[in-house]
Amino acid sequence: MWSQARAAQACRQRESISDLRLPIVPIEEAGRRQTSLTRSDNAMSDNRANDDSEIGNRQSAIGNAQTPFDVLRRFVRQRAVVERCEMCSAELPAEHEHLVDPTTRQMTCTCQACAILFSGKANPKYRRVPRRIRYLANFQLTDSHWESLLIPISMAFFFHSSAAGKVVALYPSPAGATESLLDFESWDEILQRNPVLQEMEPDTEALLVNRVRAAADYYLLPIDECYKLVGLIRTHWHGLSGGTQMWEAIGKFFAELKEKSLPFVDAPGDAVREQAGDAAHA
Repeated sequence: MWSQARAAQACRQRESISDLRLPIVPIEEAGRRQTSLTRSDNAMSDNRANDDSEIGNRQSAIGNAQTPFDVLRRFVRQRAVVERCEMCSAELPAEHEHLVDPTTRQMTCTCQACAILFSGKANPKYRRVPRRIRYLANFQLTDSHWESLLIPISMAFFFHSSAAGKVVALYPSPAGATESLLDFESWDEILQRNPVLQEMEPDTEALLVNRVRAAADYYLLPIDECYKLVGLIRTHWHGLSGGTQMWEAIGKFFAELKEKSLPFVDAPGDAVREQAGDAAHA
């Protein structure tokens, strides 16, 4: 009995050990199984890469998507600033007409059609600014006469103000056009020496004097050119003396002004009197 029991127990142990053993697979079969597993892993990796790429493309597309406001903003940025007539809103070129209010000295940008309506002197509100520019080649102005005008700098412009009933002297500064008290006795002497000044249209034309850095330039020109010079100096002024950029801009302004001007030679008052005296003696 005892021996039979021991034999039965040993048999059960052998069966349990055989259950734990792994099946024996030939080498060729094992290689095929490994290759199949590797291909499967690679396919899964490619699928994950494609999924990641597709997600990235979708995110990029979402990030680059433009809203209607973005599209409108692009068109607004590309739109150029256009100056328009202040009377009829017509588009204006860079060089255009101006009207001036004699009372406030305010300049108004207009088209040619609107400017023609104010060509006469009947309208008390606005006056049309003429376009002629004359370079006064033999303008008579001595240093003593200039100093007697009490202008603090060597550049100024003079015009007859119908509202003030007198000749007004203005000079450019960093703060804009600054009025200077004018010695009218000295101005009358200059007027006698230069009869061309009697042709100066009130409110719309001016005498521009440039004696800066040994210059001697004299122009009878539209008054809007004077205010253009004032704006140029005001916007380019830097530091105490204006800076190099401002002086270059002034030089360019007068060079262009001379190109646009017509030379004008006036007979000075003294020369006229001398010719009259010679004729009387003859």
